[in-house]
Amino acid sequence: MYVGIALTVLGTIAPYVDRGTIHLLADHIRAGYPDYSQARVDSAVDTYLVVSSVIGALGVLAWLTAAWAVRAGKRWARPVATAMFVLGASAGLAGLLTRDTSGATGLPPELGWAGMTPCLAGVLAVISLWRRRRPT
Repeated sequence: MYVGIALTVLGTIAPYVDRGTIHLLADHIRAGYPDYSQARVDSAVDTYLVVSSVIGALGVLAWLTAAWAVRAGKRWARPVATAMFVLGASAGLAGLLTRDTSGATGLPPELGWAGMTPCLAGVLAVISLWRRRRPT
C-alpha cells in the first residue's frame, strides 16, 4: 500500500513537472483548440492541475486509510479498500479515456497513463487482501 501512496504522489506531481519542462498538456490543449489564446491554454492547464491535486490528495488519503484499516485488522478493510480501488481506477480511466469537445482525449496519453499507475498497486493490494484469511 505504501507503493500505492508513492505512485499516487508521483502521478499527482507529473503534470506539475510537465508544466515546468516539456509542456505536453499545454501542447495537447493547443492542438485540440488552435483558436485558444495562450492565456486560455494556461487557464485550462491550471484547472487540470487543481483537479489533479484534489484527486491526488484524496488518493493519498484513501491509501492511508486502507493501510491503517488493514494494519488495525478492521473487518471492513477489504470491502472499503476494494471500493476505493474502483473509485481510483474510475478516476484514472476517466482521465485516460474521456474525450473533450475537440474530439481528442482531454489529457495527453503520457499524463493519462501516469494517472493510472497507482491502479497497478491497487489491484495487487486488493488481490492480496482478499487472499488473506479474514481477521476475526
